[in-house]
Amino acid sequence: MNEKTIYTDTVKPEWTDYNGHLRDAFYMLIYSLATDAFMDRIGLDDTARRARNRSIFTLEAHINFLHEIKEGAKARVDAWVLGADAKRIHLYMEMFEGDNLQPISACEQMLLHVDTGSSPKSAPFDPDVANRINAMQDQRQQPRYAGRVIALPSASRESGAVRPA
Repeated sequence: MNEKTIYTDTVKPEWTDYNGHLRDAFYMLIYSLATDAFMDRIGLDDTARRARNRSIFTLEAHINFLHEIKEGAKARVDAWVLGADAKRIHLYMEMFEGDNLQPISACEQMLLHVDTGSSPKSAPFDPDVANRINAMQDQRQQPRYAGRVIALPSASRESGAVRPA
């Protein structure tokens, strides 16, 4: 494991489809569990969340499915912060099979820090949490799968309808 690794798991039989591959919904489950581990790493574990009345909510998530992963395989999630402000985190994660260096999936999320008191609302990070978030920023390079949008090439959009082969 490296310093970016925040979560590991094994692909469970109930997570797989008729081809023995991890179902798309369970990629998000793994990323959701990795986000919980990220919260622990920045100082917002369960005890801190309860004591501070703070949590993180996911505002948006985008997953790229790059390669299959099968039942029984070891999944590893590496994460780093692409950007942050007083209340939000732009989190990027890649999933790998075991020690493989090529990602099988990538996930980009926008997270919001929330005061979970009587009327939940966004709130600035406490200084200690903000410092941990800043320490996880990696400005060296833009990750390959970050910032992607879903769209057809412009020529296909102009044609309008799907045409039979």
